[in-house]
Amino acid sequence: MTAPRRTTPGQTGDAKEALARRFLEQQGLQHVAHNVRCRLGEIDLVMRDAQTLVFVEVRYRRSERFGGAAASVDWRKQRKLSAAARYFLQRRQIDLPCRFDVVAITAGDHIDWIKHAFEGAVT
Repeated sequence: MTAPRRTTPGQTGDAKEALARRFLEQQGLQHVAHNVRCRLGEIDLVMRDAQTLVFVEVRYRRSERFGGAAASVDWRKQRKLSAAARYFLQRRQIDLPCRFDVVAITAGDHIDWIKHAFEGAVT
């Protein structure tokens, strides 16, 4: 008899990013890219909201203990996201207004979408 398989943190993260993507698409945003990685950092989702490019950080926490999902996007993470966004824009030669959003997901898949969550230098 084998033990039940446990979900790895990577599998959980992928599932929550897929949930966030579906949610944002239902709100009218269009998917551009996901899991954009470079040596400077990673961007979970890149979406388009009309003529604005949106860099989305997806955070999941089972509880609100220690500030919850949104609070975990501290200044260090913001700096990495800004650097990765600059890299993405330069590589793709995109010249659109940009913003940084956070999709915070808590237990029961409650979604809190924070538009303009922080200012990032992308130019």
